[in-house]
Amino acid sequence: MAEKICPTCKGKKILMGNCECNAEWRTYESDDGDDCVCEPDQKCPDCNRTGVIQE
Repeated sequence: MAEKICPTCKGKKILMGNCECNAEWRTYESDDGDDCVCEPDQKCPDCNRTGVIQE
């Protein structure tokens, strides 16, 4: 069987989590300016962290 680069993760083996930033989320109690919420990275469900799929 031939191997092909996974089209879902493009061979990177993981799906990067998305980050959303909004200045309205910043609290006045904190000076660190943390106004972003990020999802964690996930392993690719199609190639199971191999970066390739079998054809």
